[in-house]
Amino acid sequence: MLAWTIYLSFAGALVLAVLPAGRPALARWLALAVAVAGLCLGVQGFVLGMGQGRTVIVDLPWVPSMGVHYLLAADGISRVLVLLTGLAAVAGVLFSWNIELRTNQFFAFFLALIGGVYGVFLSFDLFLLFVFYEIAIVPKYFLIAIWGSTRREYAAMKLALYSFAGSAMVLIGLLAAYATSGGHSTSLVALGHAGFPVSFQMWCFPLVFTGFAILAGMWPFHTWAPTGHVAAPTAASMLLAGVVMKLGAYGCLRVGIALFPHGLDSWGFSFAGIGSWRDVFAILAVIGIVYGALVALAQTDFKFVIGYSSVSHMGFVLLGLVTLNQIGVTGAVLQMFSHGVIAGLLFAIVGRIVYERTHTRQLAELETMHLSKRLPFAAWAFVIAGMASMGLPGFSGFVAELQVLVGAWIAKPWWTIAAGVGIVVGVAYTWRAMQKAFFSDAPPSPHLHEHGHELAAITWPEMAGVGLLSLASLGVGLYPRILLDTIEPAVKALLAGGAQ
Repeated sequence: MLAWTIYLSFAGALVLAVLPAGRPALARWLALAVAVAGLCLGVQGFVLGMGQGRTVIVDLPWVPSMGVHYLLAADGISRVLVLLTGLAAVAGVLFSWNIELRTNQFFAFFLALIGGVYGVFLSFDLFLLFVFYEIAIVPKYFLIAIWGSTRREYAAMKLALYSFAGSAMVLIGLLAAYATSGGHSTSLVALGHAGFPVSFQMWCFPLVFTGFAILAGMWPFHTWAPTGHVAAPTAASMLLAGVVMKLGAYGCLRVGIALFPHGLDSWGFSFAGIGSWRDVFAILAVIGIVYGALVALAQTDFKFVIGYSSVSHMGFVLLGLVTLNQIGVTGAVLQMFSHGVIAGLLFAIVGRIVYERTHTRQLAELETMHLSKRLPFAAWAFVIAGMASMGLPGFSGFVAELQVLVGAWIAKPWWTIAAGVGIVVGVAYTWRAMQKAFFSDAPPSPHLHEHGHELAAITWPEMAGVGLLSLASLGVGLYPRILLDTIEPAVKALLAGGAQ
């Protein structure tokens, strides 16, 4: 039934696209029904897949002359990320309940993006994965360009250009891999056993890994991310940080590392202590962790704080991937889930609950509004999300980052030490934003009368969305084995046997 997550999402997008424009309430409920159905199918697939390895869902010839199949399958990694996508989809609809402009078209693009994401996570054919990957790029552009805010056209175009540049790099690598393997099959499993020459992997791996890592927000190709997050409407910000950046990280693991494992081998020489592509990408990941945290600490725009924190947290994902040991890679996959939930919650609080009521994201202005008294629900929701983002024990982020750091220590201890700096700065920028936005004792502004009106009450969709994402992070943090028992066997198989 996991395949129906894709079909229902695209069908819902099609129905919403032709729905009369004057039926916003119907569009909202229809989008919510499709998103909830996708989440239920994701939960069912996750539960039924416990204890199982890779399961083929659909396998039909698509382009027989090239060996391309419509091949959908799921292993532990896919099941966890499909579950994340379902959570992000439902929460995104709930936090978009206030959309009035072309409501049906908004949710049509939203569900089309969700369908593309489901497709990427379930594709075990390289060509099919790339097709779904490209499909997911188009709705992102329109969601930001039409319904966005700050410099929306610029942000949408920048995101699209970066995405397509990364896709072009990936496509070159995929075509080269297909030709080098003999051109008989595009199955990830078959290509994983093709035995590519080490010399080929040495240049193809960095090309493909970088192409995917651009979408994962890897420094120095991260600049599209904060700009896109800030310009995007709340639901699109949640999807960008929650699942779209995970597409890049997933591609790095499923394609880059699984198909070209020898691309991370030693070059046979070293320069300034760098002797392999593994070292290169680990350094870029660590820079991303520390740089993202430091820039977040200096931001005056509340949403930019969360945008740069996403760059920092995605650095942990990339660092975990290049540790190449089971605990590090397992932590990276768990961090994908954890960050997807937590970043979605943070963007929802800042972009929907706070900004829609105060009409400002400037921390200096929010300081004078004393939102802990005027919006207590938002204040305590941000406390929960902030603690989860900092990696407080009891939340999913603690288990994920701990595993990444242990894996990094096993690989090279200095990676862990450097990443630890990012964690300390992360605590600082989270506390700073929390204090300024909600718990400041600054005197009221002389212009307080402009903001002195009663702020709108918290709505039931907002409460439901906050509750869903908070419980997801808390549940995994308190009982991480619920995901780890599914992730670990899949990671072990992938590291041991290519794309198995």
